[in-house]
Amino acid sequence: MEIKRDKYLERLIVRKHNGMTKVITGIRRCGKSYLLNNLFYYHLIGAGISYDHIIRFAFDSAEDLSLIGEDLIEIQKTNRKVDPVKFMKYIASKIIDNNMYYLLLDEVQQLGNFEAVLNSYVKKENFDVYVTGSNSKFLSSDIVTEFRGRGDIVHVMPLSFSEFYSARNGSVDKALEEFSIYGGLPLVCLMKTDEEKINYLNFQLLNVYLKDVVARNNLKNDENIGELLNILASDISTLVNPLKLSNTFKSVKKSTISSNTVDSYIKYLEEAFLIKKSIRYDIKGKKYINTPFKIYFEDIGIRNARLNFMQIETTHIMENIIFNELRYRGFNVDVGVVEAEEKREDLSRVKRQYEIDFVANLGSKKYYIQSAYEIDSEGKKAQETKSFDKTNDSFKKIIVVFRNVIPRRDEKGYLIIGLEDFLLNENSLDL
Repeated sequence: MEIKRDKYLERLIVRKHNGMTKVITGIRRCGKSYLLNNLFYYHLIGAGISYDHIIRFAFDSAEDLSLIGEDLIEIQKTNRKVDPVKFMKYIASKIIDNNMYYLLLDEVQQLGNFEAVLNSYVKKENFDVYVTGSNSKFLSSDIVTEFRGRGDIVHVMPLSFSEFYSARNGSVDKALEEFSIYGGLPLVCLMKTDEEKINYLNFQLLNVYLKDVVARNNLKNDENIGELLNILASDISTLVNPLKLSNTFKSVKKSTISSNTVDSYIKYLEEAFLIKKSIRYDIKGKKYINTPFKIYFEDIGIRNARLNFMQIETTHIMENIIFNELRYRGFNVDVGVVEAEEKREDLSRVKRQYEIDFVANLGSKKYYIQSAYEIDSEGKKAQETKSFDKTNDSFKKIIVVFRNVIPRRDEKGYLIIGLEDFLLNENSLDL
């Protein structure tokens, strides 16, 4: 079964012929290679590009490497890179005219001096270059350095719920429940049993994701950073800071880890696309507040697997899913803070801070969004919308509730929408 990734495909299509190396990043197993070598490849064929003008090459493929006289097993044993001279000779042998050629290169970090090789191709008018790379050695934070301003990043996330549901049979409710537990890694979506999904997620965590982080950052082992990942998994959608996490680590592990080390570990995990930090933004002061911040997981299934599926709190998972959906739609997402002065009973004045779960920005568009499991009383509604009231601006304000409701506006103009409608309707923010 083919899972459509139309949004990412479109992001590649609009970047065609832009004079830059298109760099597809994302957590391992999120579908980067499939996007490039299947979906985008067949788009090119459908657009009339001849087969001999599309050059696909995977640097982790024994078959492809044999085409240039390289041996995958020998490369892995000696831990060396693929010879760039052999690769460039192969590419040169494929060029038969001055028409446009499309290079689709997978796991390109395995190529020796790949930065120089790719930059040389980008400078040619008849080359359009697209690459993917392992996130242990080819992270978004490296792209500026690696390609000296010639890299254009397309970040691919695990399946959104709409992508997930498009590949499922049955009710939306059941699909959402499954998505909330096992997440959106494409292979997990296609697996039929709970046992398969659990085993796959656990294997990826222990043998791929954490090992990548340890190898890239020259850590002795994954014990401490793995324990921190456990703590972060327990604290999704809550405000944290390195000092607080350090203290929690001490109480849980009965050992010392400094706040600076915690800060570094969070950076490593974020660079590996396992987690995403959301910084607080002072709406009235128009400035960022670096700490405390919130942590969300790139894939909720990975988060749940890290906790052995023992902490399936609907409210926190719902907030994580909304956060990821906004990012999938291209928004920059911050935690909103509104400071307001209020009168006490004794008539003295005090400043209070109110939180808005998400401030979502995309170009000129800006939305304030609250994640609320339910609004079952006027008191609950007032509690959830008080931060909206304090902004004193005209940006659209939305409350997403868990159960399916008919989208409606209240007397203040705030939109109330159910989680299913929010996730499945790409225009839900503009209802």
